[in-house]
Amino acid sequence: MISYESFILSNGLKVIVHEDHSAPIAAVNLLYKVGARDEDPEKTGFAHLFEHLMFGGSKNVPEYDEPLQKVGGDNNAFTSNDITNYYITLPSANLETAFWLESDRMLSLSFDPKVLEVQRSVVIEEFKQRYLNQPYGDAWLKLRPLAYQQHPYRWATIGKEISHIEKATMDDVKDFFFKYYLPNNAVLVVAGDVTFDEVKRLSEKWFGPIPAGELDTRKLPVEEAQQEYRLLEVEEKVPIDALYMTFHMPARTDDAYHATDLLSDILGRGKSSRLYNELLEDKRIFNSISAHVTGSVDPGLFVIEGKLNSGFSTKDGEDAIWELIEEFKKETLSEKEVNKVKNKAESTQVFSEMELLNRAMALAYAEMLGDASLANEEIDRIRAVTADDISRQAELILNKENASVLRYNAKKG
Repeated sequence: MISYESFILSNGLKVIVHEDHSAPIAAVNLLYKVGARDEDPEKTGFAHLFEHLMFGGSKNVPEYDEPLQKVGGDNNAFTSNDITNYYITLPSANLETAFWLESDRMLSLSFDPKVLEVQRSVVIEEFKQRYLNQPYGDAWLKLRPLAYQQHPYRWATIGKEISHIEKATMDDVKDFFFKYYLPNNAVLVVAGDVTFDEVKRLSEKWFGPIPAGELDTRKLPVEEAQQEYRLLEVEEKVPIDALYMTFHMPARTDDAYHATDLLSDILGRGKSSRLYNELLEDKRIFNSISAHVTGSVDPGLFVIEGKLNSGFSTKDGEDAIWELIEEFKKETLSEKEVNKVKNKAESTQVFSEMELLNRAMALAYAEMLGDASLANEEIDRIRAVTADDISRQAELILNKENASVLRYNAKKG
């Protein structure tokens, strides 16, 4: 259980305080409710570009890292399709440093053309190294537009293509910043060796003067239910054949989400999973295979992926997976197998919450989903899942008409 108190500033910034005085450390997590799904389809990759730009200096602080390092602090960030998240850990005695740094870059970036050019180059290089020049790196660049036809999940956080970042202008950058980097579009969590009164005072001092903005109210297109099997087969210079299968599944806040997540654990989490035991250990069709869910805010994807042993084609691998799925659907799940994956999921949750920063992130994410209290409901939701719930999701989701499959074949010769 993560204890917390909260308040809202007059400009709409939601602030959550989690006190833990076991060590003289503080974690400051600032989540902006903007991700790749909020981008213009013709200007993608901007949320991720901003993750980089936010470290390139703000209106009054030319070097973001330097003052933080002087007080023993560390920081980083990440972007997803749903959010952009910035976090700092530092000695709690120096908490105010985190406040003035984060508030200054929320107030305004430096908008230095040199910074844009530097970070543009960094992002383009990342696009090339991680997605285009890495074996299987472009798999999700191919999978997302195959699985999604309407929803903006159809492009990855890095963007659809390099040209969108290459053509980004300073006006584009400013428009994006002032549209989404607003106090009323953010959640601030301060955790650790802090007090509620101290955090409230610092929040009002540093974030209070920042004006609220007009929130973007555009409605994202809803992905229609998939009605047909989709297959994309490619040949690339990769060491061995790989197979990716995706199925549309419930959103992160849906009642059926945890049952679907546990279904992925039974089928493909670790060496005791069905896919691993049958298709890797017994039949030796795959040399690696797993299943997971994307955990997206809007309806996401249930994913099965694996790499094939020589002598087996991607079609062989896919046929074997379909056979396993159909057999799985006919079975009655044992309570023992269900309890095992539930216990694993629960222990993962508990171990995660041992880290102060993870608690701060969990509260911020839960608040973004609708209420910070959701962070304390995860274990109960996991425990409430029954064998019937899991079997029902297998029946609903794991069907050919709901499948988008990428057969990623290695070039011969």
